[in-house]
Amino acid sequence: MLPENEYIDASTILQRFVGPWYTSLEDPQKAQEQALWDLLKKYGETEYGIDHHAPQTSGVADYQKNFPVTDYYGYQPYFSKVKEGNYKAVLSEAPECWVMTRGSTGKQSKVLPATPTHLQQIFLCGARAIVHFAMRTENFEVLTGNILNLNFPSSVHTMTQDGKQMDYGYSSGTYARLNPMLSQVSLLPRQEDIDALGSGVGRLDWERRFELAYQQAREKNVVATMGVTPVVLAFAKYVQRKHGKKPADLWKFQALFCTSVRKIQFKYAPILQKYFGKAPVVEMYTATEGVFGQQYDDLPYIKPNYDAYFFEVVVGKRAKLLHELKRGEWGRLIISSCMLPRYDIGDMVEAAGKNYFRIFGRRNTLTLLEHRLYRLFLGWLL
Repeated sequence: MLPENEYIDASTILQRFVGPWYTSLEDPQKAQEQALWDLLKKYGETEYGIDHHAPQTSGVADYQKNFPVTDYYGYQPYFSKVKEGNYKAVLSEAPECWVMTRGSTGKQSKVLPATPTHLQQIFLCGARAIVHFAMRTENFEVLTGNILNLNFPSSVHTMTQDGKQMDYGYSSGTYARLNPMLSQVSLLPRQEDIDALGSGVGRLDWERRFELAYQQAREKNVVATMGVTPVVLAFAKYVQRKHGKKPADLWKFQALFCTSVRKIQFKYAPILQKYFGKAPVVEMYTATEGVFGQQYDDLPYIKPNYDAYFFEVVVGKRAKLLHELKRGEWGRLIISSCMLPRYDIGDMVEAAGKNYFRIFGRRNTLTLLEHRLYRLFLGWLL
């Protein structure tokens, strides 16, 4: 967390937010070995980790042998124990809050704990896209102006943990509310103002949020927006429909930081720029479970946060390390984080070479069929 009211020079920002990422990209193997070692020490503090021999595990081969690939539903029984007060069942520290997904991949939202270390990684890695963009383009307006907050509400439901009642809501809104850096660069509106409008996610609910954002920001220096890509686009269409102007007519955008869907650069970027002007669209690979990578340059790919998470890919029947994938190889992404060992996040990833990757969709029949057809007819472009 940056100290308030203190001048921070560029080198300090570089070291704090993006320095470790740059170092990890220079030697992914070393970074991943260190990340796994750090994670195993945390897993060794949990019942789940001890049951799977975390203290005795040494190296990737042992880790893959001892720890099974597990999805959200496989972890649910352990989350139930956390709610009952036994966080050590699967976590190395007590959760600071709980967060839920948008429910875009199933009939119901997933609800997960968020530990202090997890939140710290969300904030640190989430800031990388902004700081890296500012550093590489030498455009520091994105660090000094206002950013439109178009996130979901952070207070939606109530749950019981260890006999105590607590509120929880969508992860995007919760992370925006708690993130100290986003507070420093002036989110508009504040997440608390968004939450005050209610927890609904219907058309009228979103129009109330969009109107709040428009009214609070219309006279301010807005330089960027960050959020779920379809929501950012829906805001632009609302402003034009309701107020007769495009966002580009009202504000001078320096960048659009877009998350949470596939094909951001190919499907959404051209449409977004019709509404927001020619501001660069910067892709971020984020989920409730973490901030796993961000766009590095003008190429339409992301580079992983090798220093914070451990990445594997199931190619056929074999689990390979992400950084070992050759150009054109693709498979099912498995992510190990400070909370979840070998977590099957349900996304498909493809290597583009030189540590560039693209997340091309959720693991389902339609995505796999579409990708195989793409590879068959357009694979020569890779």
